Amino acid sequence: MKRLFPPPSLSRKRSETPPPPARFRARRGGGAVFASIALCTVLAGCGFHPLYDQKLQPQLASIYVEPLEGRDGYTLRNTLIDLLGSDGREAGKTYHLTLTLNQVSNGVTLQNDATITRYNDTITATYVLTDARGTEVTRGSQTSLSSFNVSSSPYSTLAAQQDSDRRAGDDLADRIRMDLGVFFSRRK
Repeated sequence: MKRLFPPPSLSRKRSETPPPPARFRARRGGGAVFASIALCTVLAGCGFHPLYDQKLQPQLASIYVEPLEGRDGYTLRNTLIDLLGSDGREAGKTYHLTLTLNQVSNGVTLQNDATITRYNDTITATYVLTDARGTEVTRGSQTSLSSFNVSSSPYSTLAAQQDSDRRAGDDLADRIRMDLGVFFSRRK
């Protein structure tokens, strides 16, 4: 009978050179560190600056957020006041931010008996920023989508919906804060 494979002693022949020492292997990752340093240098040279620059804080803190109706409006207003670094009082503010909320709820998951088991809530916030004289400075709109499951307990479904809407409001407040930060940074 003929052998198709070489004998085990020949097939296991390995290279006689040992692997490089650990100190040489560790240097292979240095390229990533060098690339990140080079990227930071290039970004610094092109005038890149972070949006959350401390120079914008006084302008953002000078915005008075008008009160809104409902639980979601109350939560959104308070979150915006915190993110802007404002005190929530109208006195001495240079700008007024007026918000309008629109919420649409859609059933997205149905069981065989046509019972809805999951909802998507789409919350749209339209905002107008005016100066002290009432002149419109900028306007915009942001949308956030949140979902919640329907359970057999009405209380847990209500709690899930309120938590979902709170998270959507936090997301909207963060997006509006970023929009205003971009507006003020471009205005300089």
